[in-house]
Amino acid sequence: MSCRLIKLSCTALAAFLACICTSAHAADDCFNEAAAYQGVNPWVLRALAWYESKGDAAAIHQNANGSIDVGQLQINSVHFGDLARQGVPHNALIDPCVNVYVAAWLLKQKMVKHGNTWRAIGAYHSETPRARDAYARGIQKVLVTWGQLQSDR
Repeated sequence: MSCRLIKLSCTALAAFLACICTSAHAADDCFNEAAAYQGVNPWVLRALAWYESKGDAAAIHQNANGSIDVGQLQINSVHFGDLARQGVPHNALIDPCVNVYVAAWLLKQKMVKHGNTWRAIGAYHSETPRARDAYARGIQKVLVTWGQLQSDR
């Protein structure tokens, strides 16, 4: 079954995620398709997954503040309410493809706020300037290591 949708509103996110969950998608397809759907860079999504969990789709992390991070892109529980309102229950985040699509959606929100910038990429992790900037540098290093970005040195 192929689920190719050109444009959907955020409220249609749940229906789209249900469609992809019933399809057999290779992990790479999820990164490429989620990135295309949200208009974000697929290599940035891959770098986020690597930086967050080394690509471990089953990763769960309990944070010191009591929140939890779920899946390869470590979707934080602070987003669970918003996702539930969109029809995406938090237990769906253990599906690798759902996790990638939600991460692409969250990254796109940061890009809408900050533009297509390192600040937006860092804000995927934190809006606090110091943590945001350190995270963005970490993602940049991953992309340079993978040959997807030129080093500025």
